[in-house]
Amino acid sequence: MTAYKNLFKQTLIYGFATVLPRVISFLLVGLHTQLMPKVSYGEITILLSYMVFFNVVLSYGMETAFFRFYHKDLDKKEVISTSMVSIFWSSILFLSGALLFQKSIASFLEVDKEYVNYAIWILAFDALTIIPFSQLRAEQRPIRYATIKIANVIINMLLNVFFLAILPKLALLNPYGFWSSIYVTDYQIGYVFLANLMASLLTFLVFIPNYIKSNWFFNKVLWKQMIQYGWPILFAGLAFGINEHFDKILLGKLLPEKIAKAEVGAYAACYKIGLFMVLYRTAYTLGIEPFFFSQAGNSNAPQTYATVTKYFVILGSLILLVVVVFADVIKFFLVRQPEYWEAMKIVPLIIIANFFLGIYTSLSVWYKLIDKTIIGAYISVIGALVTLVLNYLLIPKFSYMGSAIATIAAYGSMMLISYFMGRTKYPIPFDMPKILGYLGASILLACVSFYVPILRETYIFGIVAILGFSYYIYKNEKEVILKTFKRK
Repeated sequence: MTAYKNLFKQTLIYGFATVLPRVISFLLVGLHTQLMPKVSYGEITILLSYMVFFNVVLSYGMETAFFRFYHKDLDKKEVISTSMVSIFWSSILFLSGALLFQKSIASFLEVDKEYVNYAIWILAFDALTIIPFSQLRAEQRPIRYATIKIANVIINMLLNVFFLAILPKLALLNPYGFWSSIYVTDYQIGYVFLANLMASLLTFLVFIPNYIKSNWFFNKVLWKQMIQYGWPILFAGLAFGINEHFDKILLGKLLPEKIAKAEVGAYAACYKIGLFMVLYRTAYTLGIEPFFFSQAGNSNAPQTYATVTKYFVILGSLILLVVVVFADVIKFFLVRQPEYWEAMKIVPLIIIANFFLGIYTSLSVWYKLIDKTIIGAYISVIGALVTLVLNYLLIPKFSYMGSAIATIAAYGSMMLISYFMGRTKYPIPFDMPKILGYLGASILLACVSFYVPILRETYIFGIVAILGFSYYIYKNEKEVILKTFKRK
């Protein structure tokens, strides 16, 4: 029982440290979209999207390999030192090369060289904290891990608020004072990356003692084994990055130059509303994966997985419907400037797509339980190919609506592939009639309430749909719901 309590406690702490940055990103969307035009927000989005891929490359699966070899019957200090030395020198090599060619990189990305400079340093500092953060998790020190992670995002948020909202007012109040001397007009993009850089630098400084205390021993044989283990993780990470972020990059490349960054800005801002489903999916994944593995040895494990998945779909379907119905209310808090609202039409599609990804996560338990995680990488690659092909085909004609359609198709295909493969590899008795019923009803009601103008404007249909769908859930799951409340 103590082991389960510790597992729950650590999952809760790690989950909070993972979910909070996403919540902070919600708050920053409101700030950024209020204070900068679509073009500027689009430029930030494109550069951040590229940074996601560099983050994956700079970790090259070493984080996952670290955990795998740390828990083997090996010298743990040797694993830590070898991993740290590897990441340190690869980060220094990247930093040197990227700074040397930053002008060419900026030209290729069509981004200001100064912003690229910030991005390079951010990536390097973040890479240098990979192993220290992993060490905290391996040593079961979740509170220190969460404290540093949360401090990073709070510092980043506060610096954004200061640079974008407070500093301009201080400079205006005293045109010849100190604040005016350090304030740069029309520098919102630079301030966003400067805030990020300062937060990353402070986080790295916290871990300087790890590098000082390290014996810098490098086991070449161990390193080769870790690289061999980690490289499939690298490709899986790149595939996931394509599914999550490459649509913004392609929008910037495939649309006419005059409108590209503005379209990306509108799309990225409204895309964030769909992250309500991402928060739900993330919280579920963090809690459920340890549970799935803990149940693996039980004879009724397949039925347990089926039941958990059904109730994940039920709650997710309700969240989907509620967020879509009230999306036009949410936008006043999250995306405040009307110039961004032209992309609101993608919101239902993005929420549905992220729900599909959540269902895929729940369905994917089968290949993890039979130690065939490489299948997950293959499925991610298929999703990435769907993303690339459909974005290339649809963006020139439909702009960001084409990207939204591609996102649904990618995650939907991953969900279906995992389900049909799992039926033969690890049969789980999913209650498909009910799952499809809840999912189909939620999507239909959400789309009707949003895409039929008169229904969207009045909210009457949407509210009735939510109440009716809630009653439908209660009617079908009455026995379980009543038992749950009685236990409480």
